[in-house]
Amino acid sequence: MRKALRWLLALTVLIGTLSTAGAATAAEPEATGTTDIKERLLSIPGMSLIEEKPYTGYRFFVLNYTQPVDHRHPSKGTFQQRITVLHKDVSRPTVFYTSGYSVSTTPSRREPAQIVDGNQISMEYRFFTPSRPDPADWTKLDIWQAASDQHRIFKALKKIYDRNWISTGGSKGGMTATYYERFYPKDMDGVVAYVAPNDVVNDEDSAYDRFFAGVGTKECRDRLNAVQREALVRREPLEKKYAAYAAENNYTFRTIGSLDKAYEAVVLDYVWGFWQYNQLENCGDDTLIPPDAKNATDDQIWASIDTVGGFASYTDQGLEPYTPYYYQAATQLGAPTIGFPHIEKKYIRYGYQPPRNFVPSDIPTRFQPWAMRDVDTWVKHNARHMLFVYGQNDPWGAEPFRLGRGAQDSYVLTAPGANHGARVAGLVEDEKTLATARILEWAGVPSAAVERAKPLAKYDAKLDVRDVEREPALRP
Repeated sequence: MRKALRWLLALTVLIGTLSTAGAATAAEPEATGTTDIKERLLSIPGMSLIEEKPYTGYRFFVLNYTQPVDHRHPSKGTFQQRITVLHKDVSRPTVFYTSGYSVSTTPSRREPAQIVDGNQISMEYRFFTPSRPDPADWTKLDIWQAASDQHRIFKALKKIYDRNWISTGGSKGGMTATYYERFYPKDMDGVVAYVAPNDVVNDEDSAYDRFFAGVGTKECRDRLNAVQREALVRREPLEKKYAAYAAENNYTFRTIGSLDKAYEAVVLDYVWGFWQYNQLENCGDDTLIPPDAKNATDDQIWASIDTVGGFASYTDQGLEPYTPYYYQAATQLGAPTIGFPHIEKKYIRYGYQPPRNFVPSDIPTRFQPWAMRDVDTWVKHNARHMLFVYGQNDPWGAEPFRLGRGAQDSYVLTAPGANHGARVAGLVEDEKTLATARILEWAGVPSAAVERAKPLAKYDAKLDVRDVEREPALRP
């Protein structure tokens, strides 16, 4: 692997010595122009302004774009989809980002946009509030319809941002970027998919069990397992605490069915949630993870579970914002099921519950096992200019995307010790250099910048997001 990386890096440098016709160059934001960028954006049919927010060096717009509810039958209704535009300069590359969930209306810049010093278009995933058709026909929430949303946005904005485009996203957003590439492979010049799960066979999840048997250190695993088990041993007193907590906050449990089911779901997410969002060193934090679970107080056990997982997660109020995700997990994406060998069966009543349990009963679901198999096969044999970045200690990396012989100029890299927030910046040095060079090359920047393989924009503590992509109830 190391030899292959050195060879690929050498090839990158060689390519970098060639001139890039019409390539973008580092530039300040547009100071003048015959038409203001806002006017150009609003001249796009179906585009309307929600608000513009100031940010030094950029223009930031929150917009609505009219989309068909059904791209196969555009005449059968439309809805308003939120997007944001972090505008740098039309002469710069453009990064197309989605989290796979709602869109933030605060200016932010994802890692590829910093690397290429470019514009960033961010899309709210269909059916996440407020980008939801009314009435909502849930059968129109699938990966092809969402990819078609991106395709229409790209076609509309490409007339303004005519340089190279790179799509990106983390977790469900990384999955989304991959699905977009599968259905519209001619749109993007490159794809950077972070921590993207790939649940090809929904009923075969042994990879996750193997992950949890070896992640981190035995000392840490034993400590986490002991707290999780103790929370189930003390189910009765802690559920009384949960009932009081729910009453105080007006939480209800109609969707999942009962407080008891919700309690067990939060507790069984505990170990997964720790590794998804924490570093190994956090295991030694006695205020987060009680060192002696059997002798810990009820309040200590409660606080640890709540801090890592959140007892609000499986309430109706916690589930409702993520109904579109759980619907997709129940129909196409799939969801993992893991074992708990450290907990006696008498303490587990439901096990890992399927995503169907987290979707309101009046929304029907039917699982499509071919959807993920199709994407997985396509990536293996057709990936081009695709970079997958995973974290060594992230549970979702247990089932990653893999590349086959048909893949071209594509890579799967893992950041050592990283969790669900894995980034190119956290890769080992030669892999980081390789990944940065490829992103720059795909973005069409000058060859000298590709050869240096360093981000073109300086880090901005407010603009550059470094947090982990938070997911509903610890599942992407």
